[in-house]
Amino acid sequence: MREIMKILVADKVSDELIARLTALGAEVIYSPDLNADSLPDAIGNALVLIVRSTRVTEKTITAGTHLSLIVRAGAGVNTIDLETASNLGIYVANCPGMNTDAVAELVIGLLISVDRGITDATHALRCGQWQKKRFGKAKGLKGRTLGIVGTGKIGLAVAKRAKALEMQVLAWSRSLTPERAEELGIEYAATLKELAEKADAVTVHLASNKDTNKLINKEFFESLKPEVIFLNASRGDIIDHEALVKAISTKGLRVGLDVYEDEPAGGEAPFEQKDLASLVTCTPHIGASTDQATEAIANEVFNIVQSFARKGQPVNVVNLREPATDENKMIIRHFNHVGVLARVLTMLRDEDINIEEMQNAVFKTNKAACCTLSLDRLPSDAVIQALNEDGDVIEVLK
Repeated sequence: MREIMKILVADKVSDELIARLTALGAEVIYSPDLNADSLPDAIGNALVLIVRSTRVTEKTITAGTHLSLIVRAGAGVNTIDLETASNLGIYVANCPGMNTDAVAELVIGLLISVDRGITDATHALRCGQWQKKRFGKAKGLKGRTLGIVGTGKIGLAVAKRAKALEMQVLAWSRSLTPERAEELGIEYAATLKELAEKADAVTVHLASNKDTNKLINKEFFESLKPEVIFLNASRGDIIDHEALVKAISTKGLRVGLDVYEDEPAGGEAPFEQKDLASLVTCTPHIGASTDQATEAIANEVFNIVQSFARKGQPVNVVNLREPATDENKMIIRHFNHVGVLARVLTMLRDEDINIEEMQNAVFKTNKAACCTLSLDRLPSDAVIQALNEDGDVIEVLK
């Protein structure tokens, strides 16, 4: 891109990332204290917006007069209005897998902490109370069954660590098959109910979307055995928190949470769910917050922006439609002359044919090129004949 690329960074990132973005020739505006309410007034004519936890609303997206790319410095994109971004042709990219190890490590930490009562034991000692009798009754994890809901990168990373603790691993996800489970060396659960009935501990690792909203509900909790350990370090809205609180009371559910419904977006804020916090072992959404994860995410953010700056196409885009099928592809080998493709596009337009994807590759001698078009439907035989009769077209294939 020849114009200076203006980048707004609306969350705290490393000084090194700011320096690397600036070295690309970009003008970087670093405003880590912005929030969902103040971001629309700050977006201005930024071409790229980089966020971590700051919510990106329709108001922000429509206020961005030149906004072309939103980068989520993390994996989940539920804090970004994907529909509005897609409607306006704005790329949304994320950094999947960069925080996998960090989240998996916290999950195992919560698992052990809940089982051994480490948080409450620490609190008791700090209050001057020696309660060895109370906290010496842990069930232990070796040989127990850990049910993993969701077998993406984080779920599988947790499985690997659980096996190192000599736990049995049982998993369910919509995409998991018995054959794939066997390859992974884990037990397959055909349904969430089956997983709930068999597990001694459960950990949830799903993306937040309309299909997973409150997926872990009253029915799920009622299917659990008494005194099961339940962990969530994915997203708060996946859990029906009212049903969770009831299960803590009626089934003695032992709980570790890193995420919550309607949790604060920033790094410092009051936490209103003190009643829930008093019942569980909890952390303030710090699953991805290790130096290793932060460095990996910063590198991926830079890769995304660099790809966009150099090629106009960022990597890790999450809001593009699935690639077109081969059914309506047309390949045109042509001489590399001015106006050839313009004539092709005009003929397609006159037949009311929409071009969904287009790629033109020029050969080394610069004499010829090959253009691949994905269309919503193929053109008529008359158009194909007219193209083949064009002196600048070598051949048309469909």
